[in-house]
Amino acid sequence: MTLREAYRAGLLRLRAAENTDAEFDCGCLLECAAGISRTARLSNPQAELSPEKERQFLEMLDRREGGEPLQYILGKWSFYGREFSVGEGVLIPRPETEELVALASERMLALHAQTVFDLCAGSGCIGLTLALEHPEAQVYLLEKYAAAFRYLQKNQTDLRAANARLFMADVADFTPPDGEQADLLVSNPPYVESGQIPDLQREVQREPRTALDGGADGLAFYRLIAEKWLSYVRRGGEILLECGDGQGEAVAALFADKTAEQQVLLDRNHIDRFVRVIV
Repeated sequence: MTLREAYRAGLLRLRAAENTDAEFDCGCLLECAAGISRTARLSNPQAELSPEKERQFLEMLDRREGGEPLQYILGKWSFYGREFSVGEGVLIPRPETEELVALASERMLALHAQTVFDLCAGSGCIGLTLALEHPEAQVYLLEKYAAAFRYLQKNQTDLRAANARLFMADVADFTPPDGEQADLLVSNPPYVESGQIPDLQREVQREPRTALDGGADGLAFYRLIAEKWLSYVRRGGEILLECGDGQGEAVAALFADKTAEQQVLLDRNHIDRFVRVIV
């Protein structure tokens, strides 16, 4: 089977499975199975797939037809110009979170931040990226769940983020070591309302519920941060939070009586995606 034949066969299967991104997904899976770049696939479509690589491609198609996220099948995903390992048990990095990282990076420069906390770190896409972009800072990453923490450890090792400190810990119970206070606290916590989870796309439902479920109103983790973590952010420091569509004002209100200033910030799609809190 040639690359062209494999692509056409895979495309038919994914379209039949009502995959709305069939062309993109099929190309990614074929390139991964064949161990080639997109440029190589397109420039040499008559190249033959070995039987082993063909078998691997067909197995990947089976998994994608079954609703497994593309990123899990590939085992990695690009975020802010770097590849992060992902798989079962960890939230998949998303483009809007790249915007959160860009905002956090700007604030780190403005604050001359030396200490950063990343809560609910998951794969580490936020905290590890900030550590790599700002090697002068110390970044603490907290993740509760073992499956996600394994990916966090692997990504730190693979990306060589020496200034990142990892803690397998519950944000509800953890106390920063040595009395540390953050110049910046950043988090993309679970924020989906519990009752809305059954309505999510089937691919999203394959991601860990613990990384999605924000309680009855989606705000449980923001309340926890407002109640517990303000004392771990220095006066004049800041908190940057990602939130769901329509949650910005409600999240900001949780900090209104406890902090100096709160701002709801829009993402590139003009959705109230981020909340900035000045402590």
